[in-house]
Amino acid sequence: MMKTTLKNSAILLLLTFVLPLFSFAQVLKPVKWTFSSKQISASEVQLIFSASIDRTWHLYSQDVPPPPDGPVATSFFFEKSTDFKTIGKVKEPKAIEEYDNQFQAVLKYFADKAVFTQNIRVLSAKDFKITGYLEFMCCDDKQCLAPETVDFEFNIKGNPDAGKTEVPDNSQIINPETIKADTVKPVADTLVSKDTTSKSEVRAVDAGGLDKNSSLWTLFIFSFLAGLAAILTPCVFPMIPMTVTFFLKEKDKVKAKAQALFYGISIIFIYTVIGTVVAVTLGANFANFLSTHWLPNVLFFLIFLFFAASFLGMFEITLPSWMINKSDAQADRGGIVGSFFMAFTLVLVSFSCTGPIVGAILVASAGGEVLEPIIGMLGFSLAFALPFTLFAFFPRWLNNMPKSGGWLNSVKVVLGFIELALGLKFLSIADQTYHWGILDREIYLAFWIIIFTLMGLYLLGKLKFAHDSEVKYISVPRLGLAIATFTFVIYMIPGMFGAPLQALSGYLPPQATHDFDLNKIVRDNIQVYGTSSGTGTEHGGSTLCDKPKHGDILHLPHGLEGYFDYEQALACAQKQQKPVFIDFTGHGCVNCREMEARVWSDPRVLKKLREDFILVALYVDDKTELPESEWITSTYDGKVKKTIGKKYADYQISKYNINAQPYYVLLDAKGELLVSPKAYDLDVDNFIEFLDSGLAEFKKRK
Repeated sequence: MMKTTLKNSAILLLLTFVLPLFSFAQVLKPVKWTFSSKQISASEVQLIFSASIDRTWHLYSQDVPPPPDGPVATSFFFEKSTDFKTIGKVKEPKAIEEYDNQFQAVLKYFADKAVFTQNIRVLSAKDFKITGYLEFMCCDDKQCLAPETVDFEFNIKGNPDAGKTEVPDNSQIINPETIKADTVKPVADTLVSKDTTSKSEVRAVDAGGLDKNSSLWTLFIFSFLAGLAAILTPCVFPMIPMTVTFFLKEKDKVKAKAQALFYGISIIFIYTVIGTVVAVTLGANFANFLSTHWLPNVLFFLIFLFFAASFLGMFEITLPSWMINKSDAQADRGGIVGSFFMAFTLVLVSFSCTGPIVGAILVASAGGEVLEPIIGMLGFSLAFALPFTLFAFFPRWLNNMPKSGGWLNSVKVVLGFIELALGLKFLSIADQTYHWGILDREIYLAFWIIIFTLMGLYLLGKLKFAHDSEVKYISVPRLGLAIATFTFVIYMIPGMFGAPLQALSGYLPPQATHDFDLNKIVRDNIQVYGTSSGTGTEHGGSTLCDKPKHGDILHLPHGLEGYFDYEQALACAQKQQKPVFIDFTGHGCVNCREMEARVWSDPRVLKKLREDFILVALYVDDKTELPESEWITSTYDGKVKKTIGKKYADYQISKYNINAQPYYVLLDAKGELLVSPKAYDLDVDNFIEFLDSGLAEFKKRK
């Protein structure tokens, strides 16, 4: 049975340690500073500030419009001292003056390198130091980084003939203690004044950012590990037996191995070449289409039903007759076409689960980058193809196991039951995103309970199919699998009455779709009778400012109250003077459900979310069409977004440069970023620390 404790531990281990490595990039440092001085005379010294700028990046001039109309200008601040005075202002080289797409204005900037100089008059006879800091901002053609400060220090030789009466010119010499109060707010304003600024800060330190300066080998290794982790996702794991079944039919060993090798190469080819082409031509939202649109998900559901029926003995999987006839005419080509077909089917079906991982690579390539996504997709697909190729290359490994009549057919039947159960996940995604209401949580659970009960009876020999041999006795491994199956069935039964079933949170429809939920009934009684002490919602009083838009079709877990429209949530936050908690989520997001079940369910987290924040869940895959007045034209791809999902998927990409969920963002009442956003992390203490740091920053700003 697939959902064993060992497999759960493996999944948790990989998701905890492998995916974070893939998701979190290094901090970008495209501008590096060096400092030196030049002795012009005994009384005059030139301070030299040299900036080395990475390719494709540019550093802004001192002469640019201030935020929010422009970037933070390069500025120099010196600690107050009577040992010297500045001669004029800091000089800069001739700047490039062009239209800047980030700020939509003509701005001055520098590329490759820039050398700034400041002449000073030495007023001290003794040697001394000049200290201070500079502030700057840099961008490339797609993103801007948050403003950064760099400390500097110069050792200056004293002037023996220095006058005793000169007074330093303090036009540019200020005390750092007085600087901070004046400069913090403009910097904070810049983080949110332009979408590109805040998204670039997140890109540099959080999930989804592909650091252009990081080693391609590092990117390849992280992608390879993510590919291995993707094997254990619910969309991918069931495809392995399909591979074994397909290649078992080839009698010629040499031909079978050639087909298996081509099968693996086909997987790598499809992900690396076609995936990159799709990203460049269609953009990152195409991954969202495959994982959320009803058409591919219903198609995946039917494919799983098709294979399940075959495994259960209804028919044998064969290629279409026209393909077989063509194979007879061109024998070698027939096997290759079949192998490619299997590889293409694998890529399509698995994309619903691998999309969030691959999505980070697709975001980079959608902006025109080619090398990085190719390296990333190559590493991912190589790891992803490896186990499938091994199974395909050695399909008769199964024959080396003990044979007892129809043992191999029994394995296929068990896998058929698993295929049938997991195929419901795709239909469930379409059902949730389009609000069909045909596969709510209890209906889904009822299907699973029946399917796995029948599987348990089959393992005990109480249920037989056409191609099964008679079971004279039950082997110990088969009995153990039957016990595990029935244990799993009993575990699911309380879920019919509202039990959270945390171990299955990523596979089941959300709790909000459950019609008969005893937990909800208890909560409603508490609200009516006020039998529990705590927050306003427990006493029947809502913490919301007004009725949430789309609240009739969208829900938050664990009885939490919140919004599903960003503007509405921000307005309420301003009214109540609370920070905003943005949950970028999706109906088909497996990791979102796991976070809600394993992290949000913690009483400490629930208390903070309920009492300290205005919650807003932004569904990036919901297909509900918005009124025409709420349509937006994307600044990312220039297309009109007409549905809830497309609107907020575009908002996440354009604002934070990431399209993976879950993704959590904390904002103050003005919509400004409080702390770096957080992605998937099952460590409750880390999540509480994230919330606490946001609250602390919010109180500091107040």
